[in-house]
Amino acid sequence: MYEKIRWGIIGTGNIAKLFAHGLSALPDAELVAVGSRSQASADAFGDQFAIPRRHASYAALAEDSGVDAIYVATPHPLHKENTLQALRAGKAVLTEKPFTINAQEAREVIQFAREQRLFLMEAMWTRFIPAMVRVRELLAQGVIGEPHMLTADFGFRTGFNPEGRLFNPQLGGGALLDVGVYCVSLASMIFGKPERITSMAHLGETRVDERAAMILGYSGGQLALLSTAIRTNTPMEAIISGSEGQIRIPPLFWKPTHVSVTVHGKEKTEIEMPLVGNGYNYQAAEVARCLREGQTESPVMPLDETLSIVEMMDTIRAQWGLKYPME
Repeated sequence: MYEKIRWGIIGTGNIAKLFAHGLSALPDAELVAVGSRSQASADAFGDQFAIPRRHASYAALAEDSGVDAIYVATPHPLHKENTLQALRAGKAVLTEKPFTINAQEAREVIQFAREQRLFLMEAMWTRFIPAMVRVRELLAQGVIGEPHMLTADFGFRTGFNPEGRLFNPQLGGGALLDVGVYCVSLASMIFGKPERITSMAHLGETRVDERAAMILGYSGGQLALLSTAIRTNTPMEAIISGSEGQIRIPPLFWKPTHVSVTVHGKEKTEIEMPLVGNGYNYQAAEVARCLREGQTESPVMPLDETLSIVEMMDTIRAQWGLKYPME
């Protein structure tokens, strides 16, 4: 069906550049088009990555007949609009996390994709990195027994800029949607949907979450202890503790190349799994696999789970009283 998957990218920011670099590691992927809000930006991005077709609007990129799949890499509040643009043009879509600003938007996008029988996936690239695939295998094999607890954190310190995307409520700013989503998604991967959520955040000068902590409780008694920040450096690791041992994913846990496994009464096992490419290529490879097999969702990052993750973040933000202006 596809000799090569012909990719287009909506957006020209840092995450779009990382994805473009990632595609270069895939022999069956070709980056053929980019769309920006200005011709100058599209041309600059096109020059950097030798992209033949440069569009001065997101809509024009969506309508490009020479594109099979589109990666949506715009700011958070535009994800719904840009994803729907691409889907309405009949394209397969990979949408950067957070999938949408809130669950209502996610439901609308997912419903449309399913009605049209089009491929759609959240770009939670961590799920597809080999070391994280290995973690799922270890859990499925019961190597550490029954998983009981997860601790995971993703926090960094950046300079305060009230107009920047991390701090501006108009851009869906705050730690949770930008990097806390990695922690929430990891908990979802291991334990599924929580039965209860307790959280607390410090809302800064612009009234977005600059640091936050969350406890997710599950019906089987499992617990996930998560933290996230944009004004505080944290260890950035994840530890899964089970009845028979522990899996430690050292920094940086969202793009792991190393996992250590400790089973009670045995020596620690160190597992090295280096990346091929920059890591963004693995999620693109999953899109290609699904398209060639006629699948409209990835079993590794299914849409029902994506919706559940956004719902969790809605619940957490509601506990803080954090609502964005566009909601």
